[in-house]
Parts: sequence; C-alpha cells; structure tokens
Amino acid sequence: MFVSVIVPTYNRRSILEKCLPAIAHQDLGEDSLIDDWEVIVVDDGSTDDTIVWLTQTVVNFPRIRWFRQNHLGPAAARNLGLEKARGDTIVFIDSDLVVTPSFLAAHAKGLKQGREKYDDRVFTYGRVINTSNFDNPTCEPYKLTDFSAAYFATGNVAISRHWLDKAGHFDTAFSQYGWEDLELGVRLKQLGLKLIKCPEAVGYHLQTSFTVDRLPSLIDREIQRGRMGLIFYQKHPTWEVRMMVQMTPLHQLLWGILSLGGTLNERTMAPFLRWLVDRDRPQLALEIARIFLNWYNVRAVYQAYREWQRSRL
Repeated sequence: MFVSVIVPTYNRRSILEKCLPAIAHQDLGEDSLIDDWEVIVVDDGSTDDTIVWLTQTVVNFPRIRWFRQNHLGPAAARNLGLEKARGDTIVFIDSDLVVTPSFLAAHAKGLKQGREKYDDRVFTYGRVINTSNFDNPTCEPYKLTDFSAAYFATGNVAISRHWLDKAGHFDTAFSQYGWEDLELGVRLKQLGLKLIKCPEAVGYHLQTSFTVDRLPSLIDREIQRGRMGLIFYQKHPTWEVRMMVQMTPLHQLLWGILSLGGTLNERTMAPFLRWLVDRDRPQLALEIARIFLNWYNVRAVYQAYREWQRSRL
C-alpha cells in the first residue's frame, strides 16, 4: 500500500506549523501494511506567508511535496493533489488537523479489515476532535459535539484511489465554502462504497476560540455554504440532499422561529455573546450564535434557488 496524504491549505500558515510536522512523523509499526507514503500539500493561492514558510520548512521533511495554484477553492486544490499524488491509497485531511503518530497505520488497518469483510468497496473515516488548545491539542477529550454523521467528509478519510477516479474526483463548480466533499460522497455511495468508522485514526481539529469579531466571517461562510448548497441540489435533486443543505420548509420554520425572523442576529445578540466570551464561555456563545448563522444559511440557499428558478423561465 502506497499512501498519499493530500492537504489543501489557504492562509493557514500558523496552523500548518502544527499540522505538517504531525503528519510527517508517523510510526507505522512492525509488519506495516504501508510500503511507502508521501504528503502532498496544495496551497490554494494563499496571501499570507504560507509559501515562504513552506519553502523554508519542507526541506526538513523529505516525504512532503508542495504545489501552488490560484485561489480556486478546496475542490480544485484536492484535484491537483490527486493529479500529483503517486499513491494507490489516498488520505484526505484538512490543514487545520493535527494527527497522532499512529494515524496512517490506523487507517491502513481499518481499510484492510473493511476489505476482508466487504471487499474493496470501502473507505475509512477517522475521528475528528475539535479543540482550541493550540499548545497541546492532543490533550482534548472526545466530546458529544464532535460526533459527525457525514458519509464522506474530507477532514479525515482514506480511500483507494481507483474509486475516486471512477467517481470523477471533486466538482470544481464548488468554488466557495461547503459541500464539495459530501457531493463526491453521494457519487461514491452510488458506486456501493461502505463507510468504515476508524476511531483509532484520530485528528485534532484546531479551531480559534469564538469571539464576536469573527461573526462577519462566519456569516459570510454560511452565505457561501447556502449558495453551494444549491449546486449540490442541482446535481442531486433528492429530498435527502434538500435536508442536508437545509432547503426545506421545516428548516425555514425552525430557524425562522428560533431567530425570531432574523430579529436575533449579530447586532442584537452581540452584547450577550460578548458577555459569555468574557466569562470564558466561547463555545456556548458560538452554539447560541449558530441560531442566526443557520438562518443566514437557509436564507442564502433559498435566495440562490429563487434566482435559479427565475433564470429557467
């Protein structure tokens, strides 16, 4: 098994300092299932000093190769990584993930066990633990809020390359935030692939602690996610996808009621959220902010849907 780890990145230089050394120092153990491995970093047109740092640092990690593209989004970045990768097995992680030394060995073991039980139509999905502890991320325990029911999320998955080739790689129409990995997952599911949970392949997802100043960027991300949600639905016009992208009357009603029709928003809620942050409750503040963040998402996906419908007349 030759494993290629693909890591897209954009303006995350400080977090890469944690991510790349962790993935570069792997303990494969005795009788390893992995014959060789590499790390492919794709910079998606960063405007910080990522390139300078990569140029100076990667020479210390011979298994890491890096490439750069214009800012085209994570789908295009992962596709470029696939184009440059030499492995028959692909591992996708995000550039804000810090993995353990046994990470690759755990994925390899999970794939082997899955193939023995279900043949080759499997991929492994590792555990992702969210943390704001940048100094010592691996001390963070697994929490209920870390659970994910996603079928194919590229924060921490391993899959045979030939299935990606057969499914058709990532759709670069997803040029903004959201859904490009789950959309590929729909195509993989149509090919009959089975998800194998692999909790031993642990990745610690570094998240900057919530502050009120981050609300504009979080709102923009939800609006982007809404727009990309329409592209997801256009490709797969099913009720399941409508539920995933929150394009249903139920979601309109739910987030409309909880946000009081948008009355609870970043302006009216800012004093309370700031009060929670000042009392060292940033995670609670973020969860409360998700009420109006989801309302922005629902409004964006429906606005994109209405514009699409008008364009078809």
